[in-house]
Amino acid sequence: MKNILIVFTGGTFSMKIDERTKAAVPFFHGNELIEMIPEAGMLANISTHEFGFYPGPHMTPELMLELSKKIKELISKKDIDGIIITHGTDTLEETAYFLDLTIKTEKPIVVIGAMKTSSEPDWDGPKNLINAIHICNNLNSSGIGVLVCLNGEVNAASEVTKTHTEDIETFRSLDFGSLGFVEKSKVVYNRLPRKLETFEAEKINSNVDLIKVYAGMEEKFFKFSADSGAEGIVVEAMGVGNVPPKVFEGIKYVVKKNIPIVLVSRCPAGETLDIYGYPGAGKWLKKEGVVFSDYLNGQKARIKMMICLGITNDISRLRKMFEEN
Repeated sequence: MKNILIVFTGGTFSMKIDERTKAAVPFFHGNELIEMIPEAGMLANISTHEFGFYPGPHMTPELMLELSKKIKELISKKDIDGIIITHGTDTLEETAYFLDLTIKTEKPIVVIGAMKTSSEPDWDGPKNLINAIHICNNLNSSGIGVLVCLNGEVNAASEVTKTHTEDIETFRSLDFGSLGFVEKSKVVYNRLPRKLETFEAEKINSNVDLIKVYAGMEEKFFKFSADSGAEGIVVEAMGVGNVPPKVFEGIKYVVKKNIPIVLVSRCPAGETLDIYGYPGAGKWLKKEGVVFSDYLNGQKARIKMMICLGITNDISRLRKMFEEN
């Protein structure tokens, strides 16, 4: 049997309903959870590492960097064949993408979570953990980046997003579909991830703002962001990458201060393109030096920008990191 390390960071997977408040709270530690899922030990030699006890919203970019460094240290050990990470679903896609961008290994790394607590009869944590072990045991899981597995679907960390507040089937790759699935202990892959890339990240710059564009929006948030010391801004534009006229003025204000701007779409699927030519449209934004980010959503583009800004402040280099496939 393979040697699989399970790294616990917290999240709903570790929670139960508090009898006094009737609300879900962190409760179980890693070893306690493994004892509740004895089937895991029949599929692999299981060991555990307790990284933290964090609900999803408590994760920060700094914690993600710390986790990345710890995973790199652990995955390099010869007696570890794969790593499973439990995580709160609210920020799971951000942490998974952070790990995907900063860890290069042939060994499988799978991030899982749970949409139900251990107090609920349909607790999905055990099934997700068992499926993740099957993924680690599968030879085809090697060298394809960090994976995310919930509800039997296998997704690339670079592509998946949380689409529903509480649905079991919340994690989906809207543009390209899942990589595969786990069914009756069998792992089936239908395709490879669209894009694999890693960066040597010893540090990050988390001073990156994320601004969502809306109809009739003015430039005030862009001026505030620039004037308050932001060192990078991700803009969730309309459609394929267009903004209202006053937002365009705000973006020009930011550009004049040499603060890099990365453009994504506020649409849940699709890429950004410079195909429209009216003021505030993609052609004008590209001319101003705004960086286009193809299929990334806002939260993922912010993760990537923080990592890239930890490497360079040169906008031409940032452009290559985002726009070269």
